[in-house]
Amino acid sequence: MDLLQARAAHAVEEMDLPGCDPARLDRTYAQFAVVNRAVSGWRGIYVSRIRPGLRQGTPATLLDIGCGGGDVPVMLAHWAAKDSLRLEVTAIDPDPRASRFAAARHAAAGVTFRQATAADLAAEGLSFDLVVSNHVLHHLAEDELPGFLAESAALCHGTVIHNDLRRSPAAYALFYAGALPFTGSYIRQDGLTSIRRSYTTAELQAAAPPGWNVRRRAPFRNLLVLDVTGDGRAAGTARG
Repeated sequence: MDLLQARAAHAVEEMDLPGCDPARLDRTYAQFAVVNRAVSGWRGIYVSRIRPGLRQGTPATLLDIGCGGGDVPVMLAHWAAKDSLRLEVTAIDPDPRASRFAAARHAAAGVTFRQATAADLAAEGLSFDLVVSNHVLHHLAEDELPGFLAESAALCHGTVIHNDLRRSPAAYALFYAGALPFTGSYIRQDGLTSIRRSYTTAELQAAAPPGWNVRRRAPFRNLLVLDVTGDGRAAGTARG
C-alpha cells in the first residue's frame, strides 16, 4: 500500500482533538481494554520481561506513561498480585479526559492514577524500577521522541519498555477488517491512523538514541527497551 510506504507523522487521530465527542471518547477508552488484551501482547511482555525481575516479599514500582483508559496498568498489577508479587503501579496521562476516565473506571484496582506528564514526575524527583508505555511512541512528532525517551530513562533505575505498533500492510489490512465490530467509538478509524503513524522496526531503531534496542514481537509490535541498570532486574522502590 502506497499510504504505508512512509510514516504518516502528521496524521491526526480524532480522539486527540479537544472537541471530539465525549461519549464516543469514553466508549473508545472502554473498548481499548478489549483491543489491548487481544493484540497488545502485554501478557507475554509481563511473563518474559517484567515478572523475572520481581522478587517475592520485595516491593517493586512501575510507572505507565500515557495510560489512556488505564487497562494496561491494571492488567500488570493484577498479574503480579496473582503471582503473589508486590508491584506498586502508578499510571499517568496528561489528558484530563483519560485520567478522569481511568481513575473512575478502575477505582478499586489498586493503581494510582494521576493527570501528569513524565516531566512532572521527574521534577518531583521520583524514580521507578520499571517504566512502560503502550501505543505512545507513534503519537510523538519525530523531534519529540528523544525528549520523551530521555524523560522515561530519567524516571527509571531498572528497565524501560515502550510497546508500540509496527507499521505494515498486513497490520493495516487485518485491523481494517478486524475492527469492524467496534462501533460507536474512534477505535477503527483512529486505529488505522495509528498504524500509518507507527514506525517500522528499522525506522524506530534509527530514531532511537544509543543504548535503546528495538525488538520485533507478534503481532505487528515493536518493543523499544532500555536496560538502565545493566542487568535487567527491578530493585527497590520509588524514591521521592
